[in-house]
Amino acid sequence: MKLDWKVIVGGGVLMYVTQFIVSLVTGGLIHEGVLDPLYQATTEFWRPELNQDPPDMAALMPHWIASGLLAALVQAGIYDNIRSALNGSGLLKGLKFGLILAMLYALTGLAYSGVFNLPPAIWGWWALDGLIVYSIGGLVLGWFAGKFGTD
Repeated sequence: MKLDWKVIVGGGVLMYVTQFIVSLVTGGLIHEGVLDPLYQATTEFWRPELNQDPPDMAALMPHWIASGLLAALVQAGIYDNIRSALNGSGLLKGLKFGLILAMLYALTGLAYSGVFNLPPAIWGWWALDGLIVYSIGGLVLGWFAGKFGTD
């Protein structure tokens, strides 16, 4: 296994920042919009900070940033080791990887839907959110790796 630290650190951080910015948009539309009534109906599943009025997002931000950044760095490391198996330009390879991540994310949600009794609409909208966030994050990671990574 090779480790291209430029791709892992630089690409991973850039992917994370991109996904964070995209999630601010999808969060407002999907989580604070479409899914808000479903979240209100299933309060027993959410952290106490999210059940406050208004939700205390700042209290959860350190956890969200740390876990999101760690995930992005690991994903960038995986991408760096499989990108040669993907065809196309750096952007296309990144998009393909983002779609792979989105599929894995949706399949994990499908598996958890058999454990957690949440409405199917929540799982569906989360899958769509993952498709958007991971596809765009993958594009950026692929661009970065194509431009700054070593083959």
